[in-house]
Order: sequence, then C-alpha cells, then structure tokens
Amino acid sequence: MHILLTDDDPDILSTIADHLELHNMTVDFAYNGQQALSLLENNHYDVIVLDIMMPKLDGLLTCEALRNLGNTTPVLMLTARDTLDDKITGFQHGADDYLVKPFAMRELICRIEALGQRTSHNKTRKIHCGELELDLGQGHAIRAGQTLRLNALQFRLLKLLMTQAPQIVTREQIEKTLWQDNPPDSDALRSHFYQLRNIVDKPFTYPMLETIRGVGYRLTEHKTGDAS
Repeated sequence: MHILLTDDDPDILSTIADHLELHNMTVDFAYNGQQALSLLENNHYDVIVLDIMMPKLDGLLTCEALRNLGNTTPVLMLTARDTLDDKITGFQHGADDYLVKPFAMRELICRIEALGQRTSHNKTRKIHCGELELDLGQGHAIRAGQTLRLNALQFRLLKLLMTQAPQIVTREQIEKTLWQDNPPDSDALRSHFYQLRNIVDKPFTYPMLETIRGVGYRLTEHKTGDAS
C-alpha cells in the first residue's frame, strides 16, 4: 500500500514510517496540510494519515479540502484530543477513522490495513457526467473516448465541478478549494476556466461548461443555453 503520512514532528514521522515499511507499505511525507494537498494533486494513495495539530493548514481543514475536491481516499486522524466532541468533529470534516495519542503501533497498522482493504474493494473511483469521465485513481479525464490533457489545477477544477454537477459552484467556493486562504487576483480564475473550456468543450460537438454571470460556474450533461 501507498501511504501519505502527515505530521509536523519529524521524529514521529520517522518512527511511524519505519513501522509501516516493515509491513511492506510505501510512505510519502508531508509536514503540514498544504504539502499534503500538493502531493495529492499528482499522486494516488491508499490511505492518508493526518495529524490534526499542524501549522499552515491543520488536519481538519486538510481533510475537508480534499473531500471538497472529490478525493475519497480513506483518512485516519491522529490526535491527542480524546473527547467525544473532538471525534465527532473529525468525522464531520471527512475522516474515516480516528486514533487517539498515545497509541500502540500495532493498532495503527491494523487500522491502516483495514482502511486500505476498504479502498481495494471500492469500485467507484470514477466520476461520470454525460460523456465526461474522471478517473480519480489514475488522475486523468476522458470525454467521448478522448483523453484530455489537463494540468493539476485544471484537473482539480474539473473534479470540483463534476462532483457538484449540475449545481452552480460559486467563485468563492472554487477559490477556497483551489487556493485556500490565498486566492490570486480576480482575473486568475476566469483565465483558468477559459483554458479548461478550450480543452473540455472546444474540440467537441457541444459545450458542457457554463459561466453563470455574477455567480460562478457549472457543468451540465447537455447544453441548455449559453449563460456566459
């Protein structure tokens, strides 16, 4: 299994990684939530292990962000917070399991293996909308049998629109998902959407991407009228 391990303490990362590798697991490291999200743009993992207390972007917000992107990879939260309310908060942000520190390494291994088996049995790693298909495991998109050449940001933008389709996704939702609390200037999203439209719509018989003036964007299976 391929594991993403996220914690701001290098000693904890090293200790956990040593035990995981003894159980034939491959481990990638992230020291905060922003690094974790960057790694998730270009890599597929079987399980994500997230510490809650991290700088820049904590485990709860990281988990929430990846769920908003349509990422269904199982998440195991690690934390010293042990109240029922703390655990409920973790699950509300998208966690699949919750392990309180200090913990026995054998229990951590068992929980990761259980989550990994759940992933291997999951057959719904593809999102469909009309003739568009997004393969979350392989990280590529196909329309009408033709593979689309998307960069990482375009893939994340299309994934967000597909998971919400046919609902409108506001500019604020998109900017929060793509850039968290550091959005670029106001024309950046318009430029990215224009580039995405050239890839997803221009070569095909009808457009699926719509601009809703003053609100945001949406993806539809069939064109119902140009609002851009």
